[in-house]
Amino acid sequence: MRSLRVGAAQLGPIMRDTTRREVVDRLIVLMREANAEDCGLVVFPELALTTFFPRWYLDDDPQELDSYYETQMPGPETQRLFDEAKALGIGFYLGYAELTPEGERYNTSVLVDESGSLVGKYRKVHLPGHEEHEPERPFQHLERRYFKEGPDGFGVWEAFDGIIGMALCNDRRWPETYRVMALQNAEMILIGYNTPMHYAPDPSQNPLQSFHNQLVMQAGAYQNGTWVVGVAKGGIEEGVDSLAESVIIAPSGQIVAQATTTDDELVVADCDLDWCKHYKNTLFDFDRYRRPEMYELITRPKTDQ
Repeated sequence: MRSLRVGAAQLGPIMRDTTRREVVDRLIVLMREANAEDCGLVVFPELALTTFFPRWYLDDDPQELDSYYETQMPGPETQRLFDEAKALGIGFYLGYAELTPEGERYNTSVLVDESGSLVGKYRKVHLPGHEEHEPERPFQHLERRYFKEGPDGFGVWEAFDGIIGMALCNDRRWPETYRVMALQNAEMILIGYNTPMHYAPDPSQNPLQSFHNQLVMQAGAYQNGTWVVGVAKGGIEEGVDSLAESVIIAPSGQIVAQATTTDDELVVADCDLDWCKHYKNTLFDFDRYRRPEMYELITRPKTDQ
C-alpha cells in the first residue's frame, strides 16, 4: 500500500493590514502541527499569503495592488517556509498571487517536496468574477481584472510516491479540471479555495455554497478515481463571510476528514494511493469504457438528415 498522510491546513481570515511575516508564522505553526501528526504533505489554501484582495477595486492605488503579489517563489518573506519544510522533511502546496518579470499576473500554486525543492507550478485556468468595477455590489470579485488566465492547462507531477495534480478554487466546479488530470493518471488533486458565502449574480445560490462545494469535489474524486484535498481560507475576512469546510475526499467520493471550524485548523487523513485503482481499473477504466470519439461529434458541423 502506498499511503500518504496528508494535512489539509485551513486558514482563518487574513486581514488587509496583516504582514507577510505574520502569515508565514501561521503557516509554519500549521506545518509543524502537520509534522507532529506524521504528515508527509501539508496543503494550504488559495492566495494563502494575503487577504483576498480581488474584493476591492484598487486601480486608484497600484502600489497596494502590487503589494499582494510575489515576484519570486521563494522570496524574502517566504524562504522561511521552504527552509522549515526542508528541516522537518515535509512537503507542501501553497497558493499565492504571482507577478512575473514580464509583468503578467497569475493566481498560482506551487508544489514543494520534503527537501524544500519546487516540484511544480500551476496557474489558475478558470477565473471567476468580473473585469470592471461594479460599485453596486457589496464587495467586488475582480479576479478577471487582476489575473491572467493560466496558459499551461492542467499538469501532473510524480511526487510523494504518487501522481499529484493541482487546481485552484473555481477550477473545482468544472469537470474538465479533474478529467484532464485523470487522463494523466492523477492519484491526488490538491485544490485551495477562497469562496464567499454571498454570490452577487444570483443570491438564491447562497444557501447552497456548502452543498455545491462538496458536490463538485466529491463527484470529481469519484468519477476520476482520485483523492481530492480541498482547503479553504474561510471565516469573516474584512467583513466578507467565506466558506470553510476544508475536506479530504477518497476516490470513492466519500469525505474522510473535514474541518469543523472557520479558523486555522489542520485536518489529517491517511490516503491510500492504491485505492485509486479500485475505480480506475473498474467502473472508470477509461481505455475500456470511455468513448472520446462521441465527444468529438459535438464540434462537427451538423449534416442534413
